[in-house]
Amino acid sequence: QVQLVESGGGLVQPGGSLRLSCVASESKISILAMGWYRQAPGREREFVAVITKGNTTNFAESVRGRFTISRDSTENSVYLQMNNLKPEDTAVYYCNALVAESTLSYGQDYWGKGTLVTVSS
Repeated sequence: QVQLVESGGGLVQPGGSLRLSCVASESKISILAMGWYRQAPGREREFVAVITKGNTTNFAESVRGRFTISRDSTENSVYLQMNNLKPEDTAVYYCNALVAESTLSYGQDYWGKGTLVTVSS
């Protein structure tokens, strides 16, 4: 089974920056897209950013202009550069990957266990 491992979370002051990383455990896979979701305490998980195999990107309006996403296809990794962080960015950030499967027409979604980002002064 494909496993996703996130890293890079931590405590940062408002206006600061963090870079999140996510690495897939299996290298012999075809990843169609990778992205990030987040879940704040007491709230539902929400979309943050995604990058496709063709390097098309999309961002939530709340992070557009502050966050950037990039992908390393060779290493099956995705990165989220978070700048000008705000207290409302505080959440557990989850990596997501859409992996091609021979038995599925669309693919299979995989999720990491999450990394905590806390933005506080």
